[in-house]
Amino acid sequence: MSNDQIAAIENVPNETSEELTFIEPSRSFLALDWRSLWHYRELFYFLALRDIKIRYKQTFLGVAWVLLQPMATTLIFSVLFIRFGQTEAFGVAYPLFAFSGFVLWTFVNAAVTNASNCLVNNTPLITKVYFPRLIVPLAAVAANLLDLAIGVVSLTAAMIFYRIVPTWKIALAPLFVLLLLVLASGFGILLAALNVRFRDVKQLLPFALQLWLFISPVFYSLRLLPENLAWIWKINPLTGLLENFRAALFGQEFDAAGIVVSTVLTAVIFIFSLYVFRSMEDDFADVI
Repeated sequence: MSNDQIAAIENVPNETSEELTFIEPSRSFLALDWRSLWHYRELFYFLALRDIKIRYKQTFLGVAWVLLQPMATTLIFSVLFIRFGQTEAFGVAYPLFAFSGFVLWTFVNAAVTNASNCLVNNTPLITKVYFPRLIVPLAAVAANLLDLAIGVVSLTAAMIFYRIVPTWKIALAPLFVLLLLVLASGFGILLAALNVRFRDVKQLLPFALQLWLFISPVFYSLRLLPENLAWIWKINPLTGLLENFRAALFGQEFDAAGIVVSTVLTAVIFIFSLYVFRSMEDDFADVI
């Protein structure tokens, strides 16, 4: 066989060979594969829609459960504060004040809880199929946006009932809701990663969320606290978001310092959560 014939044979493509794709972690400190996240956007939509369907499947009241918890807790605390508290410190009718807080808190509580368990609950998917793992906690948080939207609509109806005339400040309310979404996503991403390796997270989370509720001005105002202690509450990123969300709704004065502190802390928590998630992501399929 001549050299030309040998060269021709070597140049013939092997039809039985398969293209190999190598998946390697990024060497960057915090590089997100945005192209991959966008490529799997349909999976994100499917997971979020699945969580919504499962939550209300075979329930008698359906989406009415979204309003049952904030309305019931608002009623209980309204009786307590109106009977024993100083309602003039809230600036608006206390039921409206409390309901605005519980609508946001219900979303945060559900989003963080669902996201923290999402990886463990999707073990077969994690161990058998490749996709950006970050999609799972983000979809778990996004599944609660429907509940938040229903709560906001009900809050709008309550404002109409109490004859609250909105000002231009209400246009900034979505900004605080967006920051709240980022905050809930940050904690959800962090706890989802930790829960894969440390199953104690599932046991400790209800207590931690209950504690977070009581140190956040959900059903009370910072005006009821001594001035020398109020700054401690502002270290909580949820404090500035709740207080300024109410200020936007009811036309009250914004707390500029609270906005800055909450925004910075929210960004730090979200970035730190992404870093922890990416650091632990390679071991999910092995230890889950």
